[in-house]
Amino acid sequence: MSNERSALVIGAGLGGLALAIRLQASGIPTTLLEARDKPGGRAYVYNDQGFTFDAGPTVITDPSAIEALFTLAGRPMQDYVELLPVTPFYRLCWEDGRAFDYGNDQADLERQIEAFEPKDVEGYRQFLAYSKAVLQEGYIKLGAVPFLSFRDMLHAGPQLARLQAWRSVYSMVARFIQDDQLRQAFSFHALLVGGNPFATSSIYTLIHALERTWGVWFPKGGTGALVQGMAKLFTDLGGTLELNAKVAAFETQGSRVTGVRTQDGRHWLADAVASNADVVHTYSDLLGEHPRGEQEGKRLKGKRFSNSLFVVHFGLKRTQPQLRHHTVCFGPRYRELIDEIFNGHELAEDFSLYLHTPCATDPSLAPEGCSSHYVLAPVPHMGNAAIDWEVEGPRFRDKILDYLERHYIPGLREDLVTCRTFTPLDFREELNAHLGSAFSLEPILTQSAWFRPHNRDSQVSNLYLVGAGTHPGAGVPGVIASAKATAGLMLEDLGA
Repeated sequence: MSNERSALVIGAGLGGLALAIRLQASGIPTTLLEARDKPGGRAYVYNDQGFTFDAGPTVITDPSAIEALFTLAGRPMQDYVELLPVTPFYRLCWEDGRAFDYGNDQADLERQIEAFEPKDVEGYRQFLAYSKAVLQEGYIKLGAVPFLSFRDMLHAGPQLARLQAWRSVYSMVARFIQDDQLRQAFSFHALLVGGNPFATSSIYTLIHALERTWGVWFPKGGTGALVQGMAKLFTDLGGTLELNAKVAAFETQGSRVTGVRTQDGRHWLADAVASNADVVHTYSDLLGEHPRGEQEGKRLKGKRFSNSLFVVHFGLKRTQPQLRHHTVCFGPRYRELIDEIFNGHELAEDFSLYLHTPCATDPSLAPEGCSSHYVLAPVPHMGNAAIDWEVEGPRFRDKILDYLERHYIPGLREDLVTCRTFTPLDFREELNAHLGSAFSLEPILTQSAWFRPHNRDSQVSNLYLVGAGTHPGAGVPGVIASAKATAGLMLEDLGA
């Protein structure tokens, strides 16, 4: 067995877990090192006074990509995790009292669209057809294909040009939809992957078709239950998961990584190393002692990074039957606010919010008769806005809770049992996220596909990347597709 090739994966986020499962299922002995006390990465879980709070992604849009991991391992997914359908996908609300239940029923969608603007019914049909075409080209064909050379990019060029990938998500939506609020309803999706709807490539309109094709799902027990199910699958296959194993540095010999050193002084050897850590942290810190790490870290720091998030987790002593699972609360401004989130130097006075109410689908996430929630506001990353979150955090939290009490949750303050916040500072400190960015590099066209950090490093031949910072990008389907792309390269290189 001494000739057996082994792999190390750094970081047990969804991307790292998916990659480790693929490697282990293909016969490569794999060790997964996680710095924190439990797996999940951004999909971490907090438990407090009987409430369960998902810290990260709560929208599962392509269950087939997750199911593929279990199929590959020869195990039924339902033995590990149960996915519950979410209906409607989102309730979209505006301050003038208008609401839009965005779900998967075409007739119902058209009826609601007609109430906003009759002309937009036909426009929506055309937008959906366009979105489906982009899904086919941008996700199904290219999502899990690694772009290692510019030739790969040129090969995809004609399709991307035909789909007008240089246009922004918003401008493409606006071609089909006239009503201002409906334009918001069909363009906000870019924000789910850290993209500015006014700057992100129209390729990201595929998220709409992704939801319409596979639906929106939520794991029973929360996203943390999906993480636990994936971690159990990995260890059931014989993989090794090491928690509280914070990597201090990669160890190298010439142009190869030989293994890693953890902060507690342990050494781990492997034939191949993949990092699911933040890309800047991977190069600048973990590979910082190697010329490639220093050079690539410096280059990446010059890129544009996604916005950050301000998150408030809170538990209430009453259920909230008036709320749907996912509520998008649009503020008074759209374009101007988004511009300030991505390019501004201070915290805007207003905000748009995403309110998560998982008990609408799974009441087990709170004590009986209670409800658990989180609310998030997209905010500038720390490189754009020098906000002192120690000071601003509590003030911003109170402002958001007051707003929710006024518009969505009467009696919120009186019913509040527990409350905690997660700020851009926490993204930086807890997750090593460069500038506290919540989604790594901003998904603009010149930072996508070949222009994004590659799934395999071009100079350190057995160093690989997985997760939001590499191709295809952020979001649950994105990081799981990145694992498929990266696993393909690793297995080929390891001769598996």
